[in-house]
Amino acid sequence: MRAFILAAGVSRRLYPETYETPKCLLEVGGRPIIDHQLSALESIGITDVTVVVGYYREMLTDHLNNAFPDLNFNFIINHHFFATNTAYSVYLGRDMLCSDASLLMNADVIYPKELLNRIVDSNEGTVLAVDVKTCGREEVKVIESKNQRIVAIGKELIEENCLGEFIGVAKLSKEFNLRFSGSLENLIDAGGRSDYFEAGIHPLLSEIDVYYSDVSDLPCLEIDFIEDLEEARKLY
Repeated sequence: MRAFILAAGVSRRLYPETYETPKCLLEVGGRPIIDHQLSALESIGITDVTVVVGYYREMLTDHLNNAFPDLNFNFIINHHFFATNTAYSVYLGRDMLCSDASLLMNADVIYPKELLNRIVDSNEGTVLAVDVKTCGREEVKVIESKNQRIVAIGKELIEENCLGEFIGVAKLSKEFNLRFSGSLENLIDAGGRSDYFEAGIHPLLSEIDVYYSDVSDLPCLEIDFIEDLEEARKLY
């Protein structure tokens, strides 16, 4: 199993904090956000890490190579990071993603090691980490069926019907990744470069089983706004 981290974005919603720093290098608990992720990956024995970079990519790649010399990094450059979103970043790395089961994550999520243990140890092949709660419009939401199966995912779902927020960390089986790759190709060919990668997951939910793990008891947070960054710093 390898890790696949999306770290190309500009993060305009966090200006001015990200004027000269990629979001994942902002400090939480005295360390860059992405360092928490990589330490957790190292602790469970995952050493092959693909990172999609773009905004201030030299700063980020230099930091990762220096801070984590024992990890095997593969960097993929999204040159269109100003005009694209996470769907396009995953699309660029789809060949690497399809090579194995993967832990796919946004680089702006803060979480403890226990979250990775929970989804990696699950008996299910494809598992999304979900914060079970009442959601608003901005969150990527999921709707569940029986046996913890997810039947819908996206920002535009009706809030009252949703289980909670997908926080941007998932275990994906190799079989799922092969289908996910094809779904992303269809999405990008249809003009979906500015979509989130969850738009490539949604069409697959009727074809292949995708489950969730409830992580609402853990200190997890996806950092999109200044308020999120302040909350994360309080948590850690």
